[in-house]
Amino acid sequence: MADKDETTDLKQLRGALEAIETRLQKVTVDMERSMIADYVQLLNRPRSLIWRNLLAGTARGVGIAIGFTFFAATILYVLQLLGALNLPIIGDYIADIVKIVQNQLEGKSY
Repeated sequence: MADKDETTDLKQLRGALEAIETRLQKVTVDMERSMIADYVQLLNRPRSLIWRNLLAGTARGVGIAIGFTFFAATILYVLQLLGALNLPIIGDYIADIVKIVQNQLEGKSY
């Protein structure tokens, strides 16, 4: 009877160890996928981290500037087309914008 209990205990222990090993292998694969080792190396080299962040920030700023330029050019083009239609309300609004811009260019306050 004692042999059966020991055999059962060993089987349960072996099953538990295999489950732990499977889980540990899964955690190892997940850590490799997340590239945590590369991140830790990057944190240990502050100059490299600063350089990468500087480049990323510059690229982001240039992208925003180019995007805003296209957006503003599109809006101005649409406003120009609407101004050419001589619509009463929109034409007056665009005329006011033009006056404000001209005053700002001349250095006057509106």
